[in-house]
Amino acid sequence: MLGVCFFILISVSVAAAIPTGNFGALSNAIVDGAAQAVTLTLSLAGMMALWCGVMRVLQEAGVIRLLARVLSPVLRLVFPDAWRSGRACEEITASVSANILGIGNAATPLALSAMAKLQEENPTPDTATDDMITLSVLATAPPALLPTTLIALRRAAGAARPYEIVLPVWITSAACALFGIVLCRLFARAGRGRRRD
Repeated sequence: MLGVCFFILISVSVAAAIPTGNFGALSNAIVDGAAQAVTLTLSLAGMMALWCGVMRVLQEAGVIRLLARVLSPVLRLVFPDAWRSGRACEEITASVSANILGIGNAATPLALSAMAKLQEENPTPDTATDDMITLSVLATAPPALLPTTLIALRRAAGAARPYEIVLPVWITSAACALFGIVLCRLFARAGRGRRRD
């Protein structure tokens, strides 16, 4: 589907550029856009490598374990089965922490590791558990304390004040995360009631 959209966009651009005499400007825009895409990709890759390394060092130093103790009362309510079994607690905490710090790229491998550990305890391997669904929702709509990727994108695009989005991001990300968690818990409770019946 995305390929079809791009084909239509390119076709319309070429069809409009030829009769209006803007084919040279279109060619320049294509070359400039490709160069900017490479530059942006390299800057984001550098930031991702930096923060993945930072999270790994924090994990090895035991900071994630300490953060797990601090966040444990909240995460115990959000992921009750994982905390009851003691499995994947550290990985869940690391993933949630990375997302809170705005390091979504570092959170992805941590979330995958948590999912693998949660799957080991899954009594029905072909169906996701409530904790797995909640982790997916929190990975998709996490609360963000410092949206580093958005700030980097705004800075690369030449924004005069790239940090001015922080307060709106705090409000919207916290609201989305809370709404997602509440829905997950409600559906989990409803599902357990249906299974009992």
